[in-house]
Amino acid sequence: MNKQAENLSEADLSEVVNPSSIKPACTYFIGADGGGTGTRVVLSDAKGKELGRGSAGPSGLAHGRDKAWQAILLATQQAFAEAKLSMPALADIAVGCGLAGVHNIHWAREFVALNPGFGAVCAETDAYTTLLGALDGKPGSIIALGTGSVGEVLLPNGQRREVGGWGFPVSDEASGAWLGMRAVNHLQRVLDGRAAGNPFANAVLAHCGGDKDSVFAWLAVANQTRYAELAPLVIRFAPEVEVAREIMLEAGKEVAIMARALDPASELPIALCGGLAAPVAVYLPAELKQRIQMPRADSASGALILIQQHLQAK
Repeated sequence: MNKQAENLSEADLSEVVNPSSIKPACTYFIGADGGGTGTRVVLSDAKGKELGRGSAGPSGLAHGRDKAWQAILLATQQAFAEAKLSMPALADIAVGCGLAGVHNIHWAREFVALNPGFGAVCAETDAYTTLLGALDGKPGSIIALGTGSVGEVLLPNGQRREVGGWGFPVSDEASGAWLGMRAVNHLQRVLDGRAAGNPFANAVLAHCGGDKDSVFAWLAVANQTRYAELAPLVIRFAPEVEVAREIMLEAGKEVAIMARALDPASELPIALCGGLAAPVAVYLPAELKQRIQMPRADSASGALILIQQHLQAK
């Protein structure tokens, strides 16, 4: 979850991804959550009753806007199959999408223009649909921790604001990639003799090939995803190796900084979301730990709320 290329105002984004001229009477609704590793969709009827779910490959817009639609269509077909329903005409389906890359106005325009025939389309950032799902569409804030990280707040007056999510390696604090980069940095220090060896460093070394030359080769091709693969080692060794614990505590402090930026008065509900939410929650500062709540639903369910709200507002 991160900002992509070009920022734009909420008004501009809404104009691009929420076409105002369409007001269909659709029988089915799809909520799609798409990122760089996969797509998850939830299917409901017009009353909001969940009927089925499906999944497919990446639909983050950086992977191609046409490929995003291909993944959403495949996951939609799976959802109808799981529901034991025949796939209807696309015009009978309204789809809400929470996608990585929507911040790029050019990608967003192209994605909407390539609509393969859905009766209605509403696209937003995956951070916003994560918030809608986690808080059941109500005001509050979320911090999502996965391969990347981002925070978003929905204020009672309807205004929204995002924190972090500028992309790896300059941002994505407390994310899997952020944890992994710190793990490799510690390994480098051990190999140089700047830090004492320990089981944590040994495990990172084994993951990266087993010797110094292999580490150089690993670094030459490492990207956000590969760094994030080291996050489980940080989590695993944190209870017993001090340097791993310090990395996790630093991650907890970064989450607290994001939380304060989102809601300085600490008045709104806050949910910690994503695959790293549970392990990082253990290392949060005590004050924030007391406020954190579990998300009520996922980003795909939030995308369902998105399309329902969009059509109700027509």
